[in-house]
Amino acid sequence: MVRLVSRLTLGNTLVTIQNFSELGLADPIKRALLARKHTTPTPIQAQAIPQLLKGRDVLGIAQTGTGKTGAFALPILDRLFKIDSKTRRRDPRALILAPTRELAIQIGDDFRTYAKHLHLRHAVIFGGVSQKPQINALMRGVDIVIATPGRLLDLMGQRRVKLNSVEYFVLDEADRMLDMGFVRDVRKITQALPKRRQALLFSATMPGDIAKLAGEILSDPMRIEVTKQATPVERIDQRVHHVEAKAKIPLLADVLGAPDMSRVIVFVRTKHRANRVADQLEKRGIEVDAIHGNKSQGARQRALKRFRAGQSRVLVATDIAARGIDVDAVSHVVNFELPNDPESYVHRIGRTARAGADGTAVSFCDAAERGYLRDIERLIGMRLAVIGDEPAGPAPKQGHKPRRLNNKNNGHNKNTRRPRDKKSRIKGEGRQKRAA
Repeated sequence: MVRLVSRLTLGNTLVTIQNFSELGLADPIKRALLARKHTTPTPIQAQAIPQLLKGRDVLGIAQTGTGKTGAFALPILDRLFKIDSKTRRRDPRALILAPTRELAIQIGDDFRTYAKHLHLRHAVIFGGVSQKPQINALMRGVDIVIATPGRLLDLMGQRRVKLNSVEYFVLDEADRMLDMGFVRDVRKITQALPKRRQALLFSATMPGDIAKLAGEILSDPMRIEVTKQATPVERIDQRVHHVEAKAKIPLLADVLGAPDMSRVIVFVRTKHRANRVADQLEKRGIEVDAIHGNKSQGARQRALKRFRAGQSRVLVATDIAARGIDVDAVSHVVNFELPNDPESYVHRIGRTARAGADGTAVSFCDAAERGYLRDIERLIGMRLAVIGDEPAGPAPKQGHKPRRLNNKNNGHNKNTRRPRDKKSRIKGEGRQKRAA
C-alpha cells in the first residue's frame, strides 16, 4: 500500500504531515478518526486545518472527493470543544451552508462521525421535509447548524433560528450555489451573521463571480488550492462517443452491458429526460433509479441507499440532484447529454476516481452538442479520446455561447435550448419550472 504524505510550507520550512496527531487536534477527535482508520490527512486537510486552528479565514479550491468536509469540520469541532465547551448555548456557534439536501445530509453524517466523543449537538436543516423535527432540534439548542439556504431563510423569517452567536461560517461548494441561483440568499444570510467571525469558502472552481463573493465574505483569507483550477482528476479516463440523438438510448444500454460497469451515474440535463432514460433502461432489464427535483426527499434518499448498497447498478441524475452525492467506488460516469455549462462537466466526472481509485467518464455527443464539447475541451485543456468514428461533417453553428447559469431550472437555460427534430420533441422537456 502506498502511503500518502501531505506537505505544508510554514514560512521557509517545509513540514511533512504524516498523521492527524501532528495537527494538534483534541484527543476525542483523534479517537474518532482512529476508529474510522483515518490516520493521514488529505492535502486540503493538511493545509487548511493548521490555518483554521490559528483563526485565519480560508479560501479553499478543491474538487469533491478531496476531503473538504474534514478540512473544515475537524478544526471547527476542535475549537468549539476547547473554547467554552461546557457552556450549553441555545443558539448555534457554527453555520455550514450547502447547496443541496444531499450534501447537507452528508456533511451532517461526517460531523456526527467526528464528534462521536464530544458533547456537541448539530442539526441538519433542509427543505422538502417537515419543519417540525428541525424546529424541535433548534429549540433544544445546537452548537452547529448545517443548512441549505432556502429552508434556513424560512426558519429565520419565523424567528426559529438566530445567527447572532455564530463564530464560524462555512460556505461549501460556492460555485454550485452560484449555478443554482442562491447567491442572493447567501448574501441575506451572511448579513445576519456577526461581523466578527471566522469564515471559510470552498469551491471547485474560481470564476470571477465566486471571487467577488469571497471578497465579501472573507477577511484576509489564506488561499489553498490542491488542484489546478477547473482541472479534472488525472486518474479519470475521459472518452467521447459521437452519436445521433435518437441512437443514444440503444448506445447507453450497450455501454452499460460491459462487465466493468459496476456502479454508474448517468447524467442528463432535465428531470423529464432522467425519468425517460431510467424507464428505457428498466425495460431492458437494467437495475436503475432516477433522482431529480420532482422526487420527494424520501424517494431520493431511498434511491441513493439502493445505489450505495448495489441494489441498483445505475443512477440517472440531473446535475443539481446529484450535487452532494458521496458514493465510493463509482466506476463510471456517463454524460448522456453534455452540460451546456462546461464547468458542470468537471463536477460530473468528479463523481468517479475517488479515494485513490481509477475511474472512467464516457460522454455522448450529438451534432447539436459539438459546441458544448469544444467548450469542455477548451476548459480542461485536452481533447477527449474518441470512441469509434469522428463526426462525418462540421458541427452546426451554435447560436449562443454556453455560460454560467444563475437560474434554478436544472441547469437548462430556456434561452439556450438545443435544436431538435419535431418528431422527437417531447412535451414539457424544453423548460423546467422547478429546481432539481
